[in-house]
Amino acid sequence: MLEFMAETNPFQDPLRFERHVPPCAVVIFGANGDLTKRKLLPALYRLAYERRIPPGFAIIGMSRTAMTDEAFREKMRESVQQFLEDSPFDAALWDDFSRGLFYVAGDVNDDAAYTALAARLKEIEVERHTEGNALFYLSTQPSYYARAAEGLGKVGLAKQVNNAWRRLVVEKPFGHDQDSALVLNNALHEHFEESQIYRIDHYLGKETVQNILAFRFGNGIFEPLWNRRYINHIQITAAESIGVEGRGGYYQEAGALRDMIQNHLLQVMATVAMEPSAVFEANAVRDERAKLLRSIKILKPSEVAANAVAGQYGKASIGGKEVPGFREEAGVDPNSNTDTYAAVTVMIDNWRWAGVPIYIRSGKRMPKRVTDIAIRFNAVPHSLFATETEDTARPNLLILRIQPEEGISLRFSSKQPGGGMKLRPVSMDFNYGSSFGMRTPAAYETLLVDAMIGDPTLYTRQDMVEASWAVVQPIINSWAERKDLPFPNYAAGTWGPKESDDMLAARGHTWRIP
Repeated sequence: MLEFMAETNPFQDPLRFERHVPPCAVVIFGANGDLTKRKLLPALYRLAYERRIPPGFAIIGMSRTAMTDEAFREKMRESVQQFLEDSPFDAALWDDFSRGLFYVAGDVNDDAAYTALAARLKEIEVERHTEGNALFYLSTQPSYYARAAEGLGKVGLAKQVNNAWRRLVVEKPFGHDQDSALVLNNALHEHFEESQIYRIDHYLGKETVQNILAFRFGNGIFEPLWNRRYINHIQITAAESIGVEGRGGYYQEAGALRDMIQNHLLQVMATVAMEPSAVFEANAVRDERAKLLRSIKILKPSEVAANAVAGQYGKASIGGKEVPGFREEAGVDPNSNTDTYAAVTVMIDNWRWAGVPIYIRSGKRMPKRVTDIAIRFNAVPHSLFATETEDTARPNLLILRIQPEEGISLRFSSKQPGGGMKLRPVSMDFNYGSSFGMRTPAAYETLLVDAMIGDPTLYTRQDMVEASWAVVQPIINSWAERKDLPFPNYAAGTWGPKESDDMLAARGHTWRIP
């Protein structure tokens, strides 16, 4: 196995570590929820550990639970200690960091909560010198997004005055379908400008997803091959080995198509397939992503069955342990037709990608947890070594690994040692950890910094949301109308239903096993 080694450069990646966060307050709605405890507070603490947030910084948690500032600080300390990854917990640093943590008890639906929040922000601005800058993070149920924006707008917290900025971070899902996404956008725009709204997609904060741009547009080797002349097809896989993990009630309202493909994976696909932007600037990059999403062929109702497959896992024995099917999970309707697996064939109607299928799949209770992008190049037009190789010469394959281990692999054919001309596939591997010898920032660390400095490059714009919903809406409609979905149609611990394999076989392709 060959390994790429990064050159040692003391000035490497200056933008990431020289972009200083301005004084500001981060207000987290839903501060008592899992996302805050597992991701947001550990990410903010890690930024403090790396000295990337200024002394004039504060975090205000807000939820319905009655709690003092001290109780909130202790609760967050426990969460950070439990969920902090790849970093030591520094008690002295925590003492300093926690002095900037505050709490406001209030219901999102209660106007008084926003009045109390506005008053507290004024006090904290004086105490912590936040200069009036505020980032409002909606880590609540999606049904509260519009109400939170309205509440902030009513008390003047959405207005940007005296050079102070106000920004709104919205978690996914952004709408339940195409119509509700439009309604939500309109509701947010009543109080916040589009430039103030940051629709977060943590997949775009992952290093490998960002590295796609560097890989394509920073190297003269690959971009000339990145088109229909050389690429046969692309596969994007996001597999989870776990089930719904106690979130059956939520998940049966969402499903794999909505939960993963509509947002995360279509955005990843857009990054893989977009045209180069003229400059590396937020709107220029997002313009190209949006243009790509609008170029996707929208399926007609008669085309859905051949180009989209729904699956649902059934009970099975995995490692000697009985695993329930989705319909047996807590909080799930025993007759639920929710998709826990979805696979879609995407065709892009532009000159670069015409005729190249892009297969996207995501599922729960798969054999392993893995997310990657596999780009299969065309086979050589004529094999000189057909007799000797006996099918060992395979088409070149480029794999961009997003998780669990971030990196890139390139497979090509090489001659085996010894007599004759026998070829064998080998790989060149690039791994972030071993090549750079440094910790890879978590996605939320990257995205929180971007929001606080006002860089929306990795955030989703309104037109991108609308374009991605336009792609999946015909599939949603078709599946909703079907009464004959053969669920469950794959056993837990397998790679999905047979119909998914058949979808690729119709074009002469097979799913790659990660």
